[in-house]
Amino acid sequence: MPKTSDAPAQKGLPGRKAQAARNDSLILEAARAVFLADANAPISAVAERAGVGISALYRRYPSKEVLLRTLCHDGLRRYNAEADAALAEEDGWQALVGFLERVVDVDVHSLTVHLAGTFTPDESMLPDVMHSGEATEELVRRAHATGRLRPEVNSQDLGLVLEACAAIAMPDATRTAQLRRRTLALLVAGLAADGDLPGPPPQTGEFAWRWERRDS
Repeated sequence: MPKTSDAPAQKGLPGRKAQAARNDSLILEAARAVFLADANAPISAVAERAGVGISALYRRYPSKEVLLRTLCHDGLRRYNAEADAALAEEDGWQALVGFLERVVDVDVHSLTVHLAGTFTPDESMLPDVMHSGEATEELVRRAHATGRLRPEVNSQDLGLVLEACAAIAMPDATRTAQLRRRTLALLVAGLAADGDLPGPPPQTGEFAWRWERRDS
């Protein structure tokens, strides 16, 4: 029998709605952990980890495809929230560095690394995809204006920096966080360094291929 969570119901919601909101939060948290460990894991593993019945999970997410899409869309919204917060800062360089640090800390890009190609994105994600691109471009533009970001760096380079940090995974979560921050510091130093970078920069849309659905 699945465990019942002891997490408090969300305040201000009637009993059933509070329970549904709590279950949804538990499901997404569990799905993130399960699918980051194994993108091919069955949806039943999510229900077991969340401590909810499989019927409760299917009422909210009728398929694994929908759950994966929701999970990645949630990560995209977190990314956008951090980008918007950074754009409110005055110093363009510090805004960019702080943004990278926060995105690494919340581990948004692990979803990109592990789940790209496991589901088909739909049009509901498009506005947030567009916003993420525009916000990242503006962060890069402002950092360039300070003179501290090397001129050949573009917004797609930031994606590679974040994915490099997300690729670091240790059995211990604290150690993972430490090594990701250390790696980010090294990469940020490279973003501000002098000298030419080898090869042409990544281009807009160059990595879109990985979001094409792959059958396992």
